[in-house]
Amino acid sequence: MLEINSRLAIPDHEIEISAIRAQGAGGQNVNKVASAVHLRFDIRASSLPDGCKAALLSCRDRRITKAGVIVIKAQEHRTFEKNRAAACQRLADLIRSATRPIKRRRPTRPRRSAVERRMDSKVKRGRIKALRRKVSF
Repeated sequence: MLEINSRLAIPDHEIEISAIRAQGAGGQNVNKVASAVHLRFDIRASSLPDGCKAALLSCRDRRITKAGVIVIKAQEHRTFEKNRAAACQRLADLIRSATRPIKRRRPTRPRRSAVERRMDSKVKRGRIKALRRKVSF
């Protein structure tokens, strides 16, 4: 059972995990042992609430396919167990970020003193530039 937060959890049977060989440097361990993890999670077929599913499907993330399947590959660690934990953690983080409510922007305005200060500095700068002009008699 992968726990997302206090009210949301994903059963293990909904997460498909397969072992694959890792890429890159690592010598004999990488060539022999399938320690990397390929995690697949079908959003539409999951037991997540409908609002959570909609938020995940509307999320613009390259790990979510057009078919609504989250694909995560973890190969940072040497052991299968650590890579499995890392992939599950990434899945939980993705779901948490998609279900986090969007913070509304509260429109603000600069204080009157700040506006006056800015305008005074513009006037002062204009006067300095005016003094640089050629003097006409």
